Amino acid sequence: MSKLPYFDDADLKRVLCVAAHPDDLEYGASAAVARWVARGVDVSYLLLTAGEAGMRSQPPEEVAPLRAAEQRAACAAVGVADLSILDLPDGLLEADLQTRRLIAKRIREFRPDTVVVPTWQLEVEWGLNHADHRATGVATIDAIRDADNPWLFRDLHDSGLHAWGVSRLVVVGGPAAELIDVTGESLERAIASLEAHEGYLAELGEGHPLPREMLEEITGGAAQLGDDRAVTHALGVTVYPM
Repeated sequence: MSKLPYFDDADLKRVLCVAAHPDDLEYGASAAVARWVARGVDVSYLLLTAGEAGMRSQPPEEVAPLRAAEQRAACAAVGVADLSILDLPDGLLEADLQTRRLIAKRIREFRPDTVVVPTWQLEVEWGLNHADHRATGVATIDAIRDADNPWLFRDLHDSGLHAWGVSRLVVVGGPAAELIDVTGESLERAIASLEAHEGYLAELGEGHPLPREMLEEITGGAAQLGDDRAVTHALGVTVYPM
């Protein structure tokens, strides 16, 4: 079996990470974020919902601020200072024009060279993917193209948000075509970022794997797909030129 290559991330300057809920980026993507931030890359997070429907024991109006606070702590753990949380409905996301417009707006504001998103595939390693994750991925693909088309969302153009072209889309959580080395400090920061979702993880119960256990297993397994023995932990990604 041929080994996977390592993603050449040397030219990354500005990265926008898009996800449906607080904690989505902490299941692997934040390890790459920690690596990039340590190298001086400017990273911004865009969450489409506050995850307000994600805790059965508490009403949404209490959960939303709790999960926002936990996400801010998770961002701090990997050095991300720029966090935007939209108010689209948790559990009911659609890859419609409204969602595309909001993502395209943020792309034109932040002007990233790279966008990161969790996989939109229906069948994933841990089972069947959440509807919000699938909608977020599809909407993000379309929004990247929308953001680069000056004739779409003309109100954004008229307000000064002109067309912006993203160079690449990095997808996390699906089949891996390339690897990102997250050995050492990058992984440690990622573990801390997932641990910051203390209330949410407690809601999942004792049967849910601990953050360290989960992330070490995910990244340790991915590292075995590469040919660099010095890399003990890696994040598997698929990179699409846009």
